[in-house]
Amino acid sequence: MKTMTVKEVQDYMNTNTDASIIDVRETEEVKAGKIPGAVNIPLGLIEFRLQDIDKSKEHIMVCRSGGRSGMASELLAARSYNVINMQGGMLDWDGPTE
Repeated sequence: MKTMTVKEVQDYMNTNTDASIIDVRETEEVKAGKIPGAVNIPLGLIEFRLQDIDKSKEHIMVCRSGGRSGMASELLAARSYNVINMQGGMLDWDGPTE
């Protein structure tokens, strides 16, 4: 599984303004703040929302600490999606939130 640190994700977002970020935390968790532009698809709904995830794009998966996003990354990679897990999750994120 491909991974990136929070710093690498921040650098990536600075050079790729159309970066796709998928936040797999529960909706209530996301209300506390998410990475700007991130799409919230809770981990339990990923399999039911595959049609909403563009297979031609690279997606950075995010959760609270990196565990759930790792599971989502494995699930999507097994279905030939191009995904990267953000290590450390939102606990390590020190960038802007919305």
